[in-house]
Amino acid sequence: MRYGVSGSGFGNHGSGGGLGDEWGARAARSRALAVLRVRGRALGAAVLPAAVAVVLYAGEVTGHFTGTGWTTARWIVTVLAVLVLLAAGAVALVVARARPAVTPTVELSETAAPDLHRLVRELADRLDVPAPSAIALTPDCDSWLEDRSHRAYGSAAVPAGTAPVLVIGSPFLWWMRVGELRAVLAPVVAGTGPASDPDIAAARRFVRGLDAAAAVPRDPGLGPLRGLAARGAGRVARVLLRACGSHPAEMERGVAVAGSERAQAVDQGARTVAQEQVGLAYAGWDRLLTRVALPAWRMGRWPARLDAGVVSALTELSRRDRLAEGFSSRLGDRPACDLLEEPGAVDEAASLLAARLFHGGPAEPGPDWAPVEWSRYPEEVVDRTWRADAARLHDVLDRLAAAPGTGGPGDGAPEGPTLTRVLTHLTAPSGAGGPEEPGPRDLAPPAGDLPAVPLGLPAVPPEEDGGEPYDDEDEARNPVADVLAAALSAQVAREDAEREARLAATAGDRSGFTGPDGPWPLGPLLPPRTGRDLLADHVTALVCCAAVDTTGAAPGLDWLDGPALLVGGERAADLGPRVLALVEEGDPAPLRAWLSTTGVRPEKPVRLL
Repeated sequence: MRYGVSGSGFGNHGSGGGLGDEWGARAARSRALAVLRVRGRALGAAVLPAAVAVVLYAGEVTGHFTGTGWTTARWIVTVLAVLVLLAAGAVALVVARARPAVTPTVELSETAAPDLHRLVRELADRLDVPAPSAIALTPDCDSWLEDRSHRAYGSAAVPAGTAPVLVIGSPFLWWMRVGELRAVLAPVVAGTGPASDPDIAAARRFVRGLDAAAAVPRDPGLGPLRGLAARGAGRVARVLLRACGSHPAEMERGVAVAGSERAQAVDQGARTVAQEQVGLAYAGWDRLLTRVALPAWRMGRWPARLDAGVVSALTELSRRDRLAEGFSSRLGDRPACDLLEEPGAVDEAASLLAARLFHGGPAEPGPDWAPVEWSRYPEEVVDRTWRADAARLHDVLDRLAAAPGTGGPGDGAPEGPTLTRVLTHLTAPSGAGGPEEPGPRDLAPPAGDLPAVPLGLPAVPPEEDGGEPYDDEDEARNPVADVLAAALSAQVAREDAEREARLAATAGDRSGFTGPDGPWPLGPLLPPRTGRDLLADHVTALVCCAAVDTTGAAPGLDWLDGPALLVGGERAADLGPRVLALVEEGDPAPLRAWLSTTGVRPEKPVRLL
């Protein structure tokens, strides 16, 4: 459970350090007492029938509650008290044994980062708060405190009352200077003070237990009987969470205010600069993951130096957009990654964790899941991705050509892997009618060869169905591209399913991360690509392969945009619109002009993966 002041956003609260600190602590303690009152009411409701039963038995002994009616009442209340106590005990047992979600991190021991541990301890001493019990890294641009005393941590259980763990965003260590990192961590470390307050600590344990118990019924490993008991306990836990209302959130807000105000006196001059660097690091990290790391992950490779790549990406970002004012002046300061004994090993571990969290890769490297250095990225990722996409495109074209009635060159007559073949296939017919202008019905992929995929086209043209004719937008679409895009989408989906099944069979549960709502959310960092986008990517890959094979072009890496084609040492930035003209409108003229200018020979076969 995260709590305290996040490192990605801290500012001024209150009118002064002491006043704000005192107000925040009082507000947090007040909300904690409100949470504990909910716990007290629940405990009182659980023991109320037993208390009534005790009163009835005491009345019998003293001779006040005698007679058949009082005897019946005693038996009813006794049975009810036993049932309520058993149910309350079961709920308490589920809450006590539930395992709250813990963020996957890379642990940093004292020997792995002695200078970083020393910096954090000195910071805690300046803030007059307990030092965190441990330090861990997360592949994200954020920092927080995480209490792990409720569950097993590492190889041994952590006793209750242990100070929380300080989780630091790994990109911060590589991009920020030591002074900036200290300023970012100051309000976070200050949050260890409220963790030692008995009321706040008890309220947090209660809420964490309820939160974990509410997620237990979703565990598929429970048997029928245990599952029934867990569902009942989960309902009670959710009722108690609703009874707590907004008190836990307001308690954490008060803790954040207190921590932020307490940290005002630490490195005031670096706070503003550090806050700017947090936003800049997040922008570079996001671009690096979505544009650079994701293509490698899809190829079964994971960049082993993602955090070092953040520095290159942000340097390029500052050069292009001038977002990092005074960047050169920062280079003279000590980088925060110098606080680690072996930055390369830590970066590799954080990079593998990032691949697991954001893409769902295996936990260990293997033949189909190997690390890649930045120097090898163009060859092992960019070039291989292009050639794999080109091979897939030609494979799908072969299938369509072999199917009768699809406008192909003939049954079972595949052509060579040339760019000319794709240009000819996607070029829109110039005249109306005639055997070379297939209709939407004729362009459907063969049902026995490729899965049925909606093409976004009517089964019967409106003219044949008595409806209105196509409008201008429909006429501008390229129906051949729709069929090819649908076939590509089906092929990609089939390959993805096969890869997932193969990895699941060899590696079991690849993530091993669970949260309060089930498995840790995994999936692509970008929205799903449409069929037209997928087709444009494949055509672009084929063009790049042809350029590499027939000219002096080479695959390259753009730190902000990912894979790039280098023509004469410069990035070919004008290729995308020309490919879109071919795919969307069936117009090959812009792309052919680019090929002629660049010297690419589209009739030459390309080398496929």
